[in-house]
Amino acid sequence: MTDLTLQKKLDQKELEVNALLEITQAVNNNLPEESLYKIFEFTLRANLQLDKMVLYVLEEEWECKVQFGTSRDFREVEIGEGCLSITTAKLVKEVDLEVPCFSEFDIIIPVKHKERLLAFVFAKVKEDESVVDTTFIQALSNIILVAIENKRLARKQLEQQAIQRDIEIASNVQNYLFPKSLPKTEQLEIEAFYRPCKTVGGDYYDFIPLEKEGQFVVCIADVSGKGIPAAILMSNFQAVLRTLSRTAKTPVQVIEDLNYQLFQNANGENFITFFLAVYDFNTKELRYINAGHNPPMLMNGEAKVTRLTEGTTVLGAFEPLPFLNMGSVQNLDEFSLFLFTDGLVETFNDEDEEFGAERLEQFLESKYGEPLNNMHGELIETLNTFRGKQSYSDDLTFLSCKVNNNGSVQNS
Repeated sequence: MTDLTLQKKLDQKELEVNALLEITQAVNNNLPEESLYKIFEFTLRANLQLDKMVLYVLEEEWECKVQFGTSRDFREVEIGEGCLSITTAKLVKEVDLEVPCFSEFDIIIPVKHKERLLAFVFAKVKEDESVVDTTFIQALSNIILVAIENKRLARKQLEQQAIQRDIEIASNVQNYLFPKSLPKTEQLEIEAFYRPCKTVGGDYYDFIPLEKEGQFVVCIADVSGKGIPAAILMSNFQAVLRTLSRTAKTPVQVIEDLNYQLFQNANGENFITFFLAVYDFNTKELRYINAGHNPPMLMNGEAKVTRLTEGTTVLGAFEPLPFLNMGSVQNLDEFSLFLFTDGLVETFNDEDEEFGAERLEQFLESKYGEPLNNMHGELIETLNTFRGKQSYSDDLTFLSCKVNNNGSVQNS
């Protein structure tokens, strides 16, 4: 080896070391990904006598991130399965890459980090050069790609933290939807249970006293979809409902206005199943509308269930509603009403059998007359025993209302 050749190699190594130091400094300066890829390309072109080069990086899929000197646009070329078995630098002509256009390169260089494949570099040297410094390319690529991956992971972590904050906010907003307290008097007792399937659910229940009229409203709802969008839609729905319940003259008007507002806000893309009941202590009448919801179960002075089905279709899907009927039950002195969402009856066991409305009806009839909180606790135990190893696949919400009306107006 001549002194001239040796000096040339030493000079080349010095250039490469300096290039690696500059790359490390660029990484430490927290440059964006696009800038790091440009530095990668510039460094290779300045320090190696490459005629053409392509860099494929594995993100969600293999993507061409850098290319120069090529006869075609490799961003439109899939890398193919043939590359994935290559673990060390290989001459392209000696391997079957299954992609004909890769034949314009001399060498394929896999880039790894802790045995994990990160990228492939395809390179071709200029005619007056004989070899490619694969070690330098691998080192340079590794520094760049690990830095980019760390940026990506940090960005995902920040995104997850932002999502978690949004979920916590939505969960807090949703908690405000539910009544802060429920009546527990000799004349009127209400007990409710709510367990979201996720951090934020799509179920909602409410109790709205109308003291001046000697009436109260109970309702339950289930919005299509889950998570934050469902919680936001339900919060709007609740705000409108509470206003309408105090201003509308009849349950029919409440339902019509709710449907209109929901249809406008959700553009017909989301709907809500809903049940609304209004009880009047003076007339002892229960008026109700079932808008596509699981029929609540009424027991009027005896352990026999009547399902409340009269009403209309789901809210938010049609404007105006295709039909609307109000149900009415007269002469209700002592009664109990059980409202629930489909997460209860659609609880499945290990044999893929659902709990169903029939089992629920039998349970309620067998527990008639028990204190509501005891009955709710026994229902949860029954559901947990029934589902076995299966998890709840939907929000679980139910509400019990017990009235003992001696004919006088309720004093709230």
